[in-house]
Amino acid sequence: MINRKKAPAYKDAVEFDLKLKPYEKYVLRNGVEVYAINAGAEELIQVEWVFRAGNWYEKQNLVAPATNFLLKNGTSNRTAFEVNEHFDYYGAALSRACYNETSTINLHSLTKHLSKLLPVVRELITDAVIPESELHLYKQNNRQRLEVNLKKNDFVANRLIDEYLFGFDHPYGRYSRAEDIDALDRNTLISFYDEYYRNGRCVMFVAGKLPSNLNEMLEEHFGDLPLHGNETMPVIHHVMPATEKKYRVTNDPNGVQGAIRIGRHFPNRHHPDFFGVQVLNTVFGGFFGARLMNNIREDKGYTYGIYSYLQNHIQQSAWMVSTEAGRDVSEATISEVYSEMDILRNELIDEEELMLVRNYLMGSILGDLDGPFHIIGRWKNIILNDLDENFFYNSINTIKTISAAEMQALANKYLNPADFYELVVV
Repeated sequence: MINRKKAPAYKDAVEFDLKLKPYEKYVLRNGVEVYAINAGAEELIQVEWVFRAGNWYEKQNLVAPATNFLLKNGTSNRTAFEVNEHFDYYGAALSRACYNETSTINLHSLTKHLSKLLPVVRELITDAVIPESELHLYKQNNRQRLEVNLKKNDFVANRLIDEYLFGFDHPYGRYSRAEDIDALDRNTLISFYDEYYRNGRCVMFVAGKLPSNLNEMLEEHFGDLPLHGNETMPVIHHVMPATEKKYRVTNDPNGVQGAIRIGRHFPNRHHPDFFGVQVLNTVFGGFFGARLMNNIREDKGYTYGIYSYLQNHIQQSAWMVSTEAGRDVSEATISEVYSEMDILRNELIDEEELMLVRNYLMGSILGDLDGPFHIIGRWKNIILNDLDENFFYNSINTIKTISAAEMQALANKYLNPADFYELVVV
């Protein structure tokens, strides 16, 4: 019998032996790969179609996100209203999103209704018509949204720092402009849709309580489609960073806050330093108890929050510091960021702080493994970045074993103020 007067033994998160549940893999007859996690207590399912159709592949700015958004806005047989009404009727949610390299269609549903919903998703992939009226409304809404957002310093700062790091002609540095919205036309979107969706490259990720006939349903509705893509030379975009590294931009003469972005280039997940820098970044500014937060928020009171992070790109990446601070203390905030870099380069992290960060990171991973949707999300990240399960286990091993001396060496390699682009938008 459990003695409820005695507290259970305390256990650090670093003592957990975390395992990543393996996926099941199917390959449809047309070559489309399906990765599936069969788990969960509820009769729910998530199906995600991932296309190589991000803005990496567009020849005209904003074509990729516009095409992705308008996939759901009408087919030859259904209006936009009828498409949405169909999914609503079955209590399902169908969303879409466009990223730098990829775009997605994501379905959440009760497992029992999957057979009623897959035919309509097929219809969107093969027969979206992108009506002129829907495109007109999309352009109108985006012009209005852009006009409002350009008054916000943080929005302007996010656009400009990416342009400085990668160049406007690079997909990671490009952003929306009013003239780009106006230039969108239906024929261009239809052409992009035909090449990158109807005849594109697709990978599927499925998770939840899977029906026993899942493979048969996917074969029936998607196995005959030309979704394997053509093997062509990869699209190459060259990084063209700005030559100047320090920028001060006035966006709102009467504003009281400055949006601060400090960033540098950083290799992608395949680089051997990636795991160690993840730990170092957490110490620096990766969570609420990090050094940047303790200094600049808790001690100085310059900001409500400040964080550092590694951008989630596939090809190249960046290490970024982001905050909004009082206009009169923006320069002091930047000085304190560089001061924290200097401390990490010159002083060893003590064991107590390092153990706190180890436990935080392990706890975060544990949360990411809670439920089939989270598990397939982690697998999707691994697979789309052309990695394998060793990436997961090597990351855990680094969290548990990296030394203070190794982190100091990484700080000396990557946390040099001269390597960072610096921007304040007021």
